[in-house]
This record gives sequence, structure tokens and C-alpha cells, in this order.
Amino acid sequence: MNASLNQLQTELTQELESILNYWVKYTIDSKNGGFVGQIDYKNDIISNAEKGSVLNARILWSFSAAYSISQKENYKKMANRAFDYFSNYFYDTEFGGIFWSVTAEGKPNDTKNQIYALAFAIYGLSEYVAISQNKKALDLAISLYQQIEKYSFDKENNGYLEAFTRYWKPLDDLRLSEKDANEKKTMNTHLHIVEGYANLYKIWKNEALKERIENLLQVIEKHFINTKTGHLHLFFDEKWNEKEDVISYGHDIEAAWLLLQCAEIIENKSFIQRFQQYALQIANATIEGIDTDGGLWYEKEIHNNHLIREKHWWPQSELQIGFFTAFELTGNQRYLEMVFRNWEFTKKHLIDHQKGEWFWGIYADYSIMPKDKAGFWKCPYHNTRGCIELLQRIPNYQI
Repeated sequence: MNASLNQLQTELTQELESILNYWVKYTIDSKNGGFVGQIDYKNDIISNAEKGSVLNARILWSFSAAYSISQKENYKKMANRAFDYFSNYFYDTEFGGIFWSVTAEGKPNDTKNQIYALAFAIYGLSEYVAISQNKKALDLAISLYQQIEKYSFDKENNGYLEAFTRYWKPLDDLRLSEKDANEKKTMNTHLHIVEGYANLYKIWKNEALKERIENLLQVIEKHFINTKTGHLHLFFDEKWNEKEDVISYGHDIEAAWLLLQCAEIIENKSFIQRFQQYALQIANATIEGIDTDGGLWYEKEIHNNHLIREKHWWPQSELQIGFFTAFELTGNQRYLEMVFRNWEFTKKHLIDHQKGEWFWGIYADYSIMPKDKAGFWKCPYHNTRGCIELLQRIPNYQI
């Protein structure tokens, strides 16, 4: 085991640097500022592509987090660039929200307030504050937290509503993307609100914020975790009536470790104990989505039990963290073997060894999916976080 962990540590260190070097080399927008909005799977830059708030918040998080473990000045330089662009172009100074997207030139494009984007803004800004002590970034993160609580929190039914107009009025289309159900409350948004809030709490020990995190964990425990199957419920209306949709293996295993981490950040022993159990239950349920090659399938439709036979990049990184967490909790090397096998799958099929970064995914026949290398949803977040989380944990198990 020690030799395998040593090798994994070496390869993850190299891969983290490779991913970030890709973003430094290809994504800086020297013409319009910030970062380009899209690079296709052939590595061609789409110069007129809109720029997404989620992409840019995740760039901010990634380089800030990488600097915190490496102290490489170039990473901090990139984090500074990301913060400057995000705060100057995505923050709505008039109404206090975050634009969903801006044009290639940086003008407001889609001005809706998708709470998911505000959550990621808080997540990225908080990580940046940790390496810079930038008061403007902290004030912005706190103000976005306050906006979420003011407009999104459902005081009658608990939980958080999905989206609003720029003016904080109701929206007809609440979806993050075309594939999602148009419902008022989703697992995905709640997961990333608590993620953002917990990251903010690390650098701003506010008791009201802590109470909000505790409430979020209770909401997720009550409504989103299926304690019978170990999978997650994904979509609800405002009164918590479920709209059954899919099993999302990537979101399952991401939630498994991330919710436990949030409980640990607020140091709530009761939550820690409960979410340790959920972390194991969800990891065990996720095993059904692992193919014989070690890769994790994308989703399964519930109504007809139909497997979406695609393996996307981001669930692989979440699997690696989630199953390493299961190994930490139990000492069972079976979970660690799943991490090793999935990493071998990732190296063989998803990493672009010629130009860097990871492909969006592969189909069942191992052909590459012709989708972005960088874009609205393709960001240096899941894979850099996978590297960083494991690099922080592996030394605890080396002799």
C-alpha cells in the first residue's frame, strides 16, 4: 500500500501542476481581460464565447487553493487576476447579485441570479481571502451570503429557492441547464450553498453563519439523502414534493465526503457522527455505478432503470475523494483499491496527455465526447480539488 500511495502522490502532484499550467497557457484572455469563455475538445479557442460566472468563480477557487498548498507565486498571480475580473465584471453593484454570464467583452449578458452561482462565488472568494486577506473579497463574500439569506431562503418551508431575476423577482425557468428539471429546490444548489457557507466560515467565524450551515445539513439529511438506498433525491417543489428524475453517481459520491467535511468545519460532533455514516452508505451505494474498468458511469434514469453510458470527467475526481474518505473512516483497503483503479482509468481515458487538462468524457466505446475542454461547466475545479484533497490526506497513511 505504501508504494502505491507514494506513486499516487507523485502522479497527483504532477497532474495538479499540469492542469493548472494548461489554464495558464491557454485560457488567459489578453484582449478582453480575465479568461476566455470556451475552448473546444480540439483545443481551439472560441473567442466570442460568453463567460460564465461559475467558470470564473471556480478558476478563482482553484488557483487560490493550489497556492495554499504549493506557495507558487504564479498561482497567486492567477488568483489575483481571477478575483479582479470576477469582482469587476460579474458582481452586480446595483442590485447586489452575480450575473450568470457576461459577453466576451465583459458586458452583462444573462443577468439572472442563479443561487448556485452565488454559492460558488462565496466558495471562490473565501478561498481567495484565505491566501490574500483581501478585505474587499471578504466583504463581497459576506454580502452574497446575506443576499442568499434575504431572497433565497424559504422562511415558510425551509430550504433555498433556485433562481431570481436581476431584480430578485421570481423566474419561470429555474434550471441550471437544459438537462435539469425545472423545480424550485434542488440537491445540487443546496449542496453547493453549504459548501460555500462552510468555506466562508473557515475565514469568518460568525455564529449566525454556523447556524445556517447546521440548518442546511439538517435540510439535506431530511430531504435529499435517501437513507434506504444511499442515493440522493435531486428535485423538489417549494413544499418538498419530489420530482423523481435520475440517480447521479457523481453527485452522490461528491455529497458523501463534502457534507462530512462541512460538519467537520463547524466542529459539530453530532453532525460529524451522522455524516460519517452517510459517507459510507452513499459510497457503498455508488459502487453500483462503477464499471469493470474502474470508471464511474454518469447517471441512471430512475423511471426505466436506463444507464446513461457515459463517463464524464468530474465524477471520477469525486469518486477518488469519496472512496479515499471511506478508506479513512474504515481502514478497509477495498475502498483504496477503487481509488487506484479509478485513477488508472482516468489516466488512460480522460487526461489529454498531449495538450493537457481532461476531456469532458468518453462514451461506452471509449470514444471521446466532443464537448468543451474549458467552458461554462468545464472548469479547473473538480480535478484540481481531487488532486488537492488526496495530496493533503495521503501523507497520513505513509510509513
